[in-house]
Amino acid sequence: MKPVTTSPFSSSASPSSGSPQEPSAGVDLVLPCLDEAEALPWVLERVPPGWRALVVDNGSTDGSDRIAREFGATVVREKRRGFGAACHAGLTAATADIVCFCDCDASLHPADLVPFVREIRAGEADLVLGRRRTKARGAWPAHARAGNLALARLLRRRTGLRLHDLGPLRAARRTDLLALGLTDRRSGYPLQMVVRAADAGWRVTEHDVPYLPRSGASKVTGTWRGTFQAVRDMSRVLQEAPERTGVAS
Repeated sequence: MKPVTTSPFSSSASPSSGSPQEPSAGVDLVLPCLDEAEALPWVLERVPPGWRALVVDNGSTDGSDRIAREFGATVVREKRRGFGAACHAGLTAATADIVCFCDCDASLHPADLVPFVREIRAGEADLVLGRRRTKARGAWPAHARAGNLALARLLRRRTGLRLHDLGPLRAARRTDLLALGLTDRRSGYPLQMVVRAADAGWRVTEHDVPYLPRSGASKVTGTWRGTFQAVRDMSRVLQEAPERTGVAS
């Protein structure tokens, strides 16, 4: 397995998109959503041209689904609550060759995924992850950062991958992701994706991305209790026996 590679983010938090060199068609962007009406316009206005936004409504009561449609997104409904349930519903609804994931809370810029897609298309990586770098005070609570760091160390011990973050910004080929047979439907989904990718021998790369203060309170890491539950879910994933399925092409 090739080691994880990292690179610094560019000076701009809003990379350009749509030029002849930029990836465009053939990308589905999965946006798990639970009551994100305030942030949705900001996020959807920044989806790269030619990409399809799949907003997965996980039981919103604030009109998020209506706003998503108004901004041209495809709405996927997932009744089963859970971050993993929403992400996987988006993955199974996707039809593009490459699938990207991004939070729907305005903390991450969708266009930062453009170089991720380019890397996948060039055959330089099988899974590309974003390492969050805070751009404002309070963007990443101390307890959430500590939990993330602890999990990254456990992941290194389990797989050998020297990752620094298990953040939500990521890109990979759809058929390869489906072949991983992901089963977690809670907070462990992002970690399970990385663990099973490592077990399958995928080339995993990590790049710095700007991380902004999110809109509203986090449903997962907004409290110590939420962080504890997320760490518990992810710790369970790390105890899985190594998988040998889902080998990337």
